[in-house]
Amino acid sequence: MSITRRSNILDPFDGFPFNQSLFSFPRPSSSLSFPSNTCAFATARIDWKETPEAHVFKADLPGIKKEEVKVEVEEGNVLQISGERTRENEDKTDTWHRIECSSGKFLRRFRLPENAKMDQIKAAMENGVLTITVPKEEVKKPEIKSIDISG
Repeated sequence: MSITRRSNILDPFDGFPFNQSLFSFPRPSSSLSFPSNTCAFATARIDWKETPEAHVFKADLPGIKKEEVKVEVEEGNVLQISGERTRENEDKTDTWHRIECSSGKFLRRFRLPENAKMDQIKAAMENGVLTITVPKEEVKKPEIKSIDISG
C-alpha cells in the first residue's frame, strides 16, 4: 500500500485498484470546498438512561447555543430533539488546512414508555450538553386485601 501526498492531504486509497463504478465516493480535493448542505452532524450522539424516578437523555452538542435547539413532544409519547449547527462563514482570504468540525441539521426521535409524565419534561443546556429529564409515573403496587375466613 502506498500513501501519496497531494497538496497537504494524505490519500490512503491512492494506488488501490478500485472500480470507480463500485466505489463512487467523493475524493478529497485541494480546495476543501464542501457543499453547503453537508450534513455530517445529523447523527447527534445521545445517551438515554432510566433511573427509578425518570428517563434522562444527554446529548453532546458542542458549539451549539440553546436557542439553536428544539425539544418537542409529539402525540404517541414521542420526544423529538432537533437543531442546526451552521458553518463558519468562509473568508476568501482564509486558507483552510483541515475541516473536521461537522455542521448541518440534526433530528433525533425517541418513543417514550407509557409511564413517562409527558407534561413534566424539563430540559437544560450546560457546557454543550443538553440534558432532558422525563419523570416517570410511580408504579402502583396492587392493593392486597385480606379476607377473613369464617367458621
